[in-house]
Amino acid sequence: MTFRVVVAEDQSAVRAGLVLILRSAGDIEVVGEAADGEEAVRLARELRPDLVLMDVQMPRLDGVSATRQVVAEGLADVLVLTTFDLDEYVFGALRAGAAGFLLKNADAAELIAGVRTVARGEGLISPAVTRRLIAEFAAPQKAKAAVAPERAAAVESLTRREREVLGCLGEGLSNAEIAVRLSMAEATVKTHVSRLLGKLELRSRVQAAVLAQELGL
Repeated sequence: MTFRVVVAEDQSAVRAGLVLILRSAGDIEVVGEAADGEEAVRLARELRPDLVLMDVQMPRLDGVSATRQVVAEGLADVLVLTTFDLDEYVFGALRAGAAGFLLKNADAAELIAGVRTVARGEGLISPAVTRRLIAEFAAPQKAKAAVAPERAAAVESLTRREREVLGCLGEGLSNAEIAVRLSMAEATVKTHVSRLLGKLELRSRVQAAVLAQELGL
């Protein structure tokens, strides 16, 4: 299987480096390059890639806003790549529907693995960001107060299995790991993830993981 990727990065030298790294992987095809957020959205509409590798700070349209458009139109999954790990970028990207978030200090192997993971439909957050999220939502009372009543009510509508899968997402488990944990086929896990995202009106499994943390599941 080949994953088709659009790389959105305003610094040409950095973009060239990212493209070079991705093209070194035999199963990743870079089908487009964008120097700003508007171009990233346009290319996503034209090329319908599996994934957009999105920088945060770009001219004309920033990466978070571009991510929101790409996800809202169902054009591709988005893996946000940035030098910053500030909350405004992390939470902004997650709220926009990004399926993954990596810092630019990730090495080539981590970048390639991240692209593969997100392109397969699984969420990804770098360990540093994961620790920040867990710390933010560690206090159950604080977390539950932050969840909108309608979202909390939607969780109650989930089946027992869907709630178990949601809890596993909150632990950052992959589909394969959830399958082992709950003794079910990986394809069944994917079905449960898709259904719970629909019921909760969430854009990505990463958002579901954050919600699970908020609820203390």
